[in-house]
Amino acid sequence: MRFTKSIVALALVGALAGCLNNDAERGVAGAAAGAVIADATGNSAVTGAIIGAGAGVFCDDAGICN
Repeated sequence: MRFTKSIVALALVGALAGCLNNDAERGVAGAAAGAVIADATGNSAVTGAIIGAGAGVFCDDAGICN
């Protein structure tokens, strides 16, 4: 069940990544996705949110979500 939630959350975030226009929007979406995925896998939601926010903010700098 946790694995399924993680896959669904990842798919939703991937779909939303193209709709987001700036670093702040991607950061918020990344934080939400990180928290959901971390909680679904039994890890700390706060840590997941921090990592997800960082990934969302810097994904365009890495050329992932242009």
